[in-house]
Amino acid sequence: MKRFLVSAAVAAIAFAASVHAQDMAIVNATVAVGDGGEPIRGGPVVVRGGKVVAAGAGVAVPAGVTTIDAQGRWVTPGLVAAITDLGLLDVDAVGESNDFGKGNGPFGAALDAASAINPAAQPIAVSRAGGVTRAAVVPAASGTIFAGQGAVIDLGADPQAITRARAFQYVELGENGATQAGGSRLTAHALLRNALREAGDLARGVREPLRSSKPAAPIETGDDLPLPQPTTARNDDVLLTRYDAAALIPVVAGRQPLYVHVDRASDIRAVLGLRREFPALRLVIVGANEGWLAAADIAAAGVPIIAHGLVDLPNNFEDLAATHSNVGRMAAAGVKVALGTFRDNDQPRYAPQYAGNLVALTRLPGASGLTWGQAFAAISSVPAEILGMGERFGSLQPGRAGDVVIWDGDPLELTSGVVAVYIDGVAQPLVNHQTRLRDRYRTPIEGALPKAYDW
Repeated sequence: MKRFLVSAAVAAIAFAASVHAQDMAIVNATVAVGDGGEPIRGGPVVVRGGKVVAAGAGVAVPAGVTTIDAQGRWVTPGLVAAITDLGLLDVDAVGESNDFGKGNGPFGAALDAASAINPAAQPIAVSRAGGVTRAAVVPAASGTIFAGQGAVIDLGADPQAITRARAFQYVELGENGATQAGGSRLTAHALLRNALREAGDLARGVREPLRSSKPAAPIETGDDLPLPQPTTARNDDVLLTRYDAAALIPVVAGRQPLYVHVDRASDIRAVLGLRREFPALRLVIVGANEGWLAAADIAAAGVPIIAHGLVDLPNNFEDLAATHSNVGRMAAAGVKVALGTFRDNDQPRYAPQYAGNLVALTRLPGASGLTWGQAFAAISSVPAEILGMGERFGSLQPGRAGDVVIWDGDPLELTSGVVAVYIDGVAQPLVNHQTRLRDRYRTPIEGALPKAYDW
């Protein structure tokens, strides 16, 4: 049995990641399984064939695996960042490297984020070095309330980033949706209902009249489940392109979740009411800055929430009741809540800081926060469950992907950093543009810097 100190493991992953999963046992660690429980001191984590075999107290280390001595450091599952722009842009201000918005294109619901993901984008490398191993990616809505179909990716240093394409459909309501729809919530809701009805009509066999005598091609539903060939004509007053309408068929049928971004309590209740008209909808609410005001209704509907962890003051009229206790109050009411919406300056690597703030709230009189286990689960297993992939990653439960992060301290403390990252049991490099710049300028050497600098 080979035995290494964790520092040796760090040296090993300084090179490009191997394509082969490593059979390993990380011992002498403080282990957070990520299932909502509290950390376990001294528990091993065993990974074989890219999967977690066991983690926690009483775990025996099997023979024949490489043993890594964590020296008391913390071991957790990789972080899961829900709702990000990772892989869709490299430099936000440079249009040629930015696929976050659809621009002036004609489509909305049919857009597929997976087609534009760039695994080599530097924000992916930066997030990976921060302990993020999986993310849900979706573009921004532009000119329509539909942002398109989001993808779930892994952040491994290899060209195969897509874990699941077309994982969900994303729509903007609330203030932003009203803006995209022409300035009114009334219009935004009407557009959404009309779109879902058009998708339902198309699923039942209604489509545009044929323009030739040739047989029509099968309709692409967006989830690789072709429908029977329609035989009747589609209405003349449809608003969606055939491609967009077809992309919404899995949503209406309940095969693809519908993520709806709203913040105001009344908007949240209006979204919950969509099920009265479209009972098969699998709703997920994103944002919910006033969610605590509608927590009882959300919990009764069984709709999960992806909330921002650091909205503590009103920023506009739709979150006048915003409070840092929002997440804690919803969780206390029985709502499944994950932290997410990591875009722009709210980078996915900040997730532990936001989760740590919620733990700190439990110590403030009158505030509502989360326990340590709940807070870490909100950035690991809970977002994975909401994405419908809780059986694949997000925790160190047996059978989950070997997405493992070693930290030099409590991951929810600002002073802690990432020591090593494994995705599917494969050691990952932590080098990126930021670390190279740090190393270059940490100790300036005359003659080694650009000539513009006078050292």
